[in-house]
Amino acid sequence: MNHKITSNTALIVIDVQQGFNDPKWGQRNNLNAERNISNLISIWRNKKRPVIHIQHCSDEPDSPLRPNQPGVEFKQEALPIQGEKVFQKSVNSAFIGTDLESYLRENGIEQIVITGLTTDHCVSTTTRMAGNLGFEVLLVSDATATFDRQGPDGIENKAEEIFSVHLASLHGEFCDVVSTASLTTS
Repeated sequence: MNHKITSNTALIVIDVQQGFNDPKWGQRNNLNAERNISNLISIWRNKKRPVIHIQHCSDEPDSPLRPNQPGVEFKQEALPIQGEKVFQKSVNSAFIGTDLESYLRENGIEQIVITGLTTDHCVSTTTRMAGNLGFEVLLVSDATATFDRQGPDGIENKAEEIFSVHLASLHGEFCDVVSTASLTTS
């Protein structure tokens, strides 16, 4: 499906932070996510479209994403530049405790493209809320990733399975799931 991307379509880059390199998270899928995110950021900047960065600032004492820890910093592939909006959050949704929604509405942004980490937490929660708030949401499948997780039943769930299930549950309900390639000519 080809989506019409306008000059006012915002790219939202969620939690692309150094703390996700910490081995504590375990095995990850889609090791090309940051490269794809970087490509999309370049395209958005070249076309002078809005790029919005979301930074997770954890309240958890042992989190690699805690403020004043190196892990809270953005990864090289997703460093904000002057003029790009940055919203800091401490929960899974970029809309809770931030001015993201009012910023989008005040700037007439109705369509957003979501990328970032991790698929099943902050990316999914933000995507669901954006869809429920009435935004047209495109979620870039190959510009997001997640980690293996142990379920409450003790079963180890592989990152690729978690990733696929979350994209399937979001697509057509809260967003359209697209690829980086589908947006590179938009």
